[in-house]
Amino acid sequence: MDSVLNRASEAVNASPMMLQYLEIKKDYEDYILFYRLGDFFEMFFEDALIASKQLELTLTSRDCGDGKRAAMCGVPFHKSDLYIGKLVEKGYKVAVCEQTELPGTKKGLVRREIVRVVTPGTITDGSLLKDRQNNYLAAVCRANHGDGLAFADISTGQVSVTYLTGANRESRLLTELGTYAPREILCNLSQKATDEIFASFTERFDTMITAGKTGLFDEAQADLSVRETFGNMRAAFADDEAPAIAAVGALLAYIRETQMCAVTFARELVRYDDGQYMDIDLNTRRNLELTEAMRTKEKKGSLLWVLDRTETSMGARMLRDWVTKPLVHPAPILHRQAAVAAFFDNYLLREEIQTHLAHILDLERLTARAVYGTANAKDLRAIGQSLTEIPSIRALLMQSDCREIMAIRDKMDPLTELADLLNRALTDTPPLSVREGGMIREGYNADIDYLRRIKDDGSGWMQSIEEQEKELTGIKNLRVGFNKVFGYYIEITNSNLNMVPDRYIRKQTLTNCERFITQELKEMESTILGAQEKLCALEYQLFENLRLTVASNAGKIQETASLLAEIDAYISLASVAADNRYVRPEIDTDTCIDIKEGRHPVVEKFVTDSYFVPNDTLLDTDSRRVMLITGPNMAGKSTYMRQVALIALMAQIGSFVPAASARIGIVDKLFTRVGASDDLASGQSTFMLEMTEVAYILKNATRRSLIVYDEVGRGTSTYDGMSIARAVVEYTHSKKIGAKTLFATHYHEMTVLENELEGVINYHIAAKKRGDSITFLRKIVRGATDDSFGIEVSKLAGVPDSVVRRAHEILQDIEANGSQKPLPFPANDSVSALGIADEALLSETDESLREVSERIRATDINTLTPIEALNLIYTLKKLIGD
Repeated sequence: MDSVLNRASEAVNASPMMLQYLEIKKDYEDYILFYRLGDFFEMFFEDALIASKQLELTLTSRDCGDGKRAAMCGVPFHKSDLYIGKLVEKGYKVAVCEQTELPGTKKGLVRREIVRVVTPGTITDGSLLKDRQNNYLAAVCRANHGDGLAFADISTGQVSVTYLTGANRESRLLTELGTYAPREILCNLSQKATDEIFASFTERFDTMITAGKTGLFDEAQADLSVRETFGNMRAAFADDEAPAIAAVGALLAYIRETQMCAVTFARELVRYDDGQYMDIDLNTRRNLELTEAMRTKEKKGSLLWVLDRTETSMGARMLRDWVTKPLVHPAPILHRQAAVAAFFDNYLLREEIQTHLAHILDLERLTARAVYGTANAKDLRAIGQSLTEIPSIRALLMQSDCREIMAIRDKMDPLTELADLLNRALTDTPPLSVREGGMIREGYNADIDYLRRIKDDGSGWMQSIEEQEKELTGIKNLRVGFNKVFGYYIEITNSNLNMVPDRYIRKQTLTNCERFITQELKEMESTILGAQEKLCALEYQLFENLRLTVASNAGKIQETASLLAEIDAYISLASVAADNRYVRPEIDTDTCIDIKEGRHPVVEKFVTDSYFVPNDTLLDTDSRRVMLITGPNMAGKSTYMRQVALIALMAQIGSFVPAASARIGIVDKLFTRVGASDDLASGQSTFMLEMTEVAYILKNATRRSLIVYDEVGRGTSTYDGMSIARAVVEYTHSKKIGAKTLFATHYHEMTVLENELEGVINYHIAAKKRGDSITFLRKIVRGATDDSFGIEVSKLAGVPDSVVRRAHEILQDIEANGSQKPLPFPANDSVSALGIADEALLSETDESLREVSERIRATDINTLTPIEALNLIYTLKKLIGD
């Protein structure tokens, strides 16, 4: 499209409309501008080229003056949110330019203004958000002496901030960002510095980074904004913690810039510091699959998937927050436990409350929309309906004598007056549009009822006029009608025109008839149409008053919503515990972890055709510091170690745990070093990634930490890997760390550490071997194993029998001669290097008989059960032919 103008800067002598567009666009160069033209939002120039490609829209062009044309595409205004959502999901920012006056009210151009800006971190429209998780905007203020890091979910009013100092600030910064997984990050650094710091993070979380926004981070303005918005909460920060204040100030400034209104949504500014929550780095979150499965990136298969039975979106978000931020102080953990226990012990109570919770919609986000002025009548009606459930829930909570639940009940405002107002004022099914009436319930306002009667009586009035005029004129087929162009009219066929009285005024001539008006008709038309216009205006005015009333009660609604979410989360944990045979763990400040018959909470949900084998765990920071676990692949080492980590984490969020009993000494940091894939994009191999993760653990672990190492050193040569693995165990075991550690390895030579280092104890996963076959018993038992069963596992994986036989031959030679040189190839030229005979020289019958022979030799008839014997005979018969 050579004639299409692709750059706005080339628009010389542009048309008045295009000049208006360019004037608005210059302040929003980084945004795709949705420019309202009639019933469409249009995009021009580069915006049109991008939008047409990303949204699969037809690209056209428009005359923009000076004989040039501008690239153009558009979307219907009533479907704009759908298209805006798609663009934001793809990482674009959108500015919405609306007509702010009605067409035809004045000569010339209609006034247009930006009414909202939508970016990944500033979405408030429920249709563009994921109901059951927060949508965070983050601000990072980096300074020489510390980093300020703030988060806000503007759809719920949550704001939190922390200040990072000391060593490893960059890795801790990424860990905190990983906890919240923000959709958008504002940063005061240059684009180059930002790219270097956040490269790996943005690849994993698909986060938009806006760099170089130094103006947003002005310390003086930030200090003023924080004081105005949060009052005395500013006192929680010392003078040398200015970067933290600057980060919060940047969020407030950006929200004002994008939402076009004052920041009144925030409930409070939550300050948290190091040591307030369990420290879980990005790799550990991924390895333990806390909120999403590693392979699918879906919730199913994660810990949250198991624990989340919440009825409300608010409860789901709170539970997700608990899972990602386990507590490290016993008192709040025990408070949560007590509430969970109360619902655990009272099935009927939790079932009845859940019934009411199921009717409560997302009060947090609906209220935020009212504060921003974007809520419609359906939103307010949803708030009213949701609030009507609160008195019933409070009454049910009276049945519990748990102090924690009683405290929640006492703080919960029933908001009965607001609920009554909204439910009296709004119809059961209000329309989406707030400008066309139909929102206010009959009986709420006398003026609206009067205007509605006039409007609704139009058809009846038309009928009475028609009958009256037929009688006065004698024209039997006279008809009174209405259309939007000509209004009300009297229609008379051509054959009766001679009977038309003088008081009729001709209005329109058609082929077969003439249309007339009368003075009475004009007056009634003015009354009826005026009533419709007045009705819409009055309904909108009353709706605005209702919206302002909700906004003025936002603090009360948000507080009550938070309390409802807390109840919902407690009931969810109680229901899961009751259905899955979880127990209440003991929590203390000791360093011991003692689990009896522990189970993996996620894996056991997928085990449907067999029994999940539970296992015990006893770890401390003294005589049982390191569990050195050996055993074959696929035996269950990784599952066992992960379940220990997950049980500790579940205990510290206040949940019951999958075990017969459990005593958990508070864990301050949780680390896992589990297999990784090559990072080809950054040029890092598996081994390099492995060592990077190990280095992070060794630098950050403390005596109170829990560490899971899975196969350290396997990405390099045997002797190098073994040396590294041993060195890691020694360093972790030493007084420099001394943390509780689970260490799985294939290097059986390391089992000698039990005799050399006090606190290292050998365990292995039991397996039963029958000839060349192996059965995994999934049980962890005391002592070391001297067999990795690698060849047997390869057979289970489907490696050809001839390859397995050759592997046995090589292994026997190595074990007999101490040599690692492979056996020479068999002399027969027809046999390959793996001992596989050429198919042309080995008949199918010979091969079948050989396999039958091997199956019989591998069978231990002393342990064979009757059913196993029948299965064996059936298999052998199939091998030799029926």
